[in-house]
Amino acid sequence: MLKKKLAQFEFITLMASLMSIVALAIDALLPALDIIGITIGTTNPADNQLLITMIFLGLGIGPLFFGPISDSIGRKPVVYMGFALFIVASLICVFATSLEMMVVGRILQGIGLSAPRTISIAMIRDIYSGDYMARIMSFITVVFILVPIIAPAMGKFVLDHYDWKAIFYVQLLFSVLVSAWFWKRQEETLAVSKRITFTPSIFSNGLKELLKHKTTIGYTLISGFIMGSFMVYLSASQQIFEEQYHLKNEFPYIFGLLAISIGSAIYLNGTLVLKYGMEKLITTSLLAFFGISLTYIILFYNTPNPNIVILLIFFGLQFFSIGFLFGNLRAMTMEPIGHIAGIGAAITGFVSTIMAVPISIYIGKFVSSSTLPLFIGFLVCAVLSMAILYYLKTSAKKEVLA
Repeated sequence: MLKKKLAQFEFITLMASLMSIVALAIDALLPALDIIGITIGTTNPADNQLLITMIFLGLGIGPLFFGPISDSIGRKPVVYMGFALFIVASLICVFATSLEMMVVGRILQGIGLSAPRTISIAMIRDIYSGDYMARIMSFITVVFILVPIIAPAMGKFVLDHYDWKAIFYVQLLFSVLVSAWFWKRQEETLAVSKRITFTPSIFSNGLKELLKHKTTIGYTLISGFIMGSFMVYLSASQQIFEEQYHLKNEFPYIFGLLAISIGSAIYLNGTLVLKYGMEKLITTSLLAFFGISLTYIILFYNTPNPNIVILLIFFGLQFFSIGFLFGNLRAMTMEPIGHIAGIGAAITGFVSTIMAVPISIYIGKFVSSSTLPLFIGFLVCAVLSMAILYYLKTSAKKEVLA
């Protein structure tokens, strides 16, 4: 029993490490956005947000290639392909001399990192299902969330003692270490008997199968809205805290504090999901997400930014709600499509990300001198998500009655 628990703990930690490289590539760069912008010649501070949002574009595109391939040749080789591309992309970023070149590098970084990110989810689905999968996802995300807590502080430390290019070298070192651990300790989770022959039609067949599952489509769309609203915060957080509130030195610690809020919710979800189920927690969290956004808008509409303490309270409450959504939405999306976990994770991840990127870019343009547009964006995404959830629930009731 002890050996089994230790093996499960290592699996959770390893899957979290595969996912955490994504967080490191995003969050460690936040304190350096303005300096990188000066180096590559950006004139509009809002353009620096592209260094965050464009990596998500790559994270959405990449799974379309890596997902089907993993269903055909197995999970492990695809992870190595992704890491190799990430290394090349990181070097492009290091030697970038323009915004366009940096954006290309960040998109390629996202495509590369989509392999370990997507395949880790597929590997979890290979082994677990149902509420227990949501529980495992919660524990993995708790470990994963440690990276956003420390990454901005690490990025600032590297920036203070070296330069912004060193942040990319740290990311490279971490990716090499994790890939070596993965190669040495993780067994292949997709049995040869369950592999699908790779053909030009594998994507279209997977899409046809996925479209049969209304639940998967609905929760994928909700994931897109929630991810989009959260990406606005990620891309604009440096601008909010450093430029609107003039807290440049405190920014890494504020960012880490808010990450703890998400991590706490994810940790609680690991216990509560077995008691209440994924659907109930998603419903409750969406209602809270909506209520908090509406309250902020009512209190601070057409007024200056509130005191930083008040803003952090609202952010903390919002992210606590989001913490219950991330793992549960992903698990609910994947639950009906375990037989095509690789291509399923790829398509659903692509759709939610392609939704999230334009949502983030559009709302982010308005977050220049006030945080109000951010909460208006939260509210709109919450309303649309609740509408989809209501449709899914009413459709399920009709099917039961029929």
